[in-house]
Amino acid sequence: MYAYEIQQARAAELLRRAAHERLAREAVRGRRAARLEAAERAERAARAGRAGREGESDGDGASASRRARPRGLRRSARPA
Repeated sequence: MYAYEIQQARAAELLRRAAHERLAREAVRGRRAARLEAAERAERAARAGRAGREGESDGDGASASRRARPRGLRRSARPA
């Protein structure tokens, strides 16, 4: 009977380990999915922000991107 009890204990331990590993994999999968979803949400928000800024102006026709450039830096002329 002793060998049978040892075998039962080993089988139960293997089942517990397998269940724990499944839970661990599920947790990792959930964190990965949440991270990817957050990255996609951030990308959509960034796109929406860029799209909203493209039409903005400060009243004199200068776009938001032109206002953001420091005054001392001028673009060089492009060759024809």
